Amino acid sequence: MTPDQTIPHDQVEPAEAAGRTHLRVLVADDNPVVRAGLTALLSGREDITVVAEATDGREAYEAARLHGPDVILLDVRMPGVDGISALPHLVPIAPVLMLTYSSESEIVHEALRRGAGGYLVHGEFTADQLVAAVRDVGSGSAHFTASAAGAVMAGLRSSQPGPLPENLGRASATAYDTEIPNRHSQGTFAKPLSRLQPPVAQSRYQLSMREAEIMELIASGMNNQQIAATCFISEKTVKNHINRIFAKLHSTSRAEAAAKWLGTAPNSHGDPR
Repeated sequence: MTPDQTIPHDQVEPAEAAGRTHLRVLVADDNPVVRAGLTALLSGREDITVVAEATDGREAYEAARLHGPDVILLDVRMPGVDGISALPHLVPIAPVLMLTYSSESEIVHEALRRGAGGYLVHGEFTADQLVAAVRDVGSGSAHFTASAAGAVMAGLRSSQPGPLPENLGRASATAYDTEIPNRHSQGTFAKPLSRLQPPVAQSRYQLSMREAEIMELIASGMNNQQIAATCFISEKTVKNHINRIFAKLHSTSRAEAAAKWLGTAPNSHGDPR
């Protein structure tokens, strides 16, 4: 999201908002342009009210105690008290959604360890996705943008796991009739499916090079805005490519197209239909 991104009044959602719980939000960011943009964007939704703004962690804590918000949007790097330092003091008051330009995995991990309910990196979400994230965190659901989710997954894979109950994961490979290939031998088995399937799928579904590139980005989890930035094309062009891709893959959704592209959909190794 750009700092000056706002939504016009005709995008206010009176009908949809009727069934939602009204959310009171506190915005904490040292950049006044970002604060103003976030406040204008969120205030355009009938079920959200920005009750206070803050320029650092201390102001955020004082405003949170005074106003009792339902959700706190918190930047990481702020002068005075930074967002990470303020987190343990804010989470007992309200769920905290990190909203920042900081995408370093160490920062993401520490924010979650200190109680953050979600982590959004600027430039990786649309206005509607931001609003959805605020609603999710307000209802107790976590929400992450792509780089934050990637940092979480990388941390889980590199951490030392604890023991599983009921001897799960301890079955011997000798219980199987066929040998399980070692990842250092028969190298093709060790490669991720996404690195094996796309060239085959490109040929099978007759995608152009550009369409194959965009389909690979869709399968990686990117949204249209991210794809446009990666490919240096407009979002409208991305949508046109996606429409052609869906037609060629006989798919009606990104998930269905990705499953066929990666070879994980039923009958995806046969005819395109």
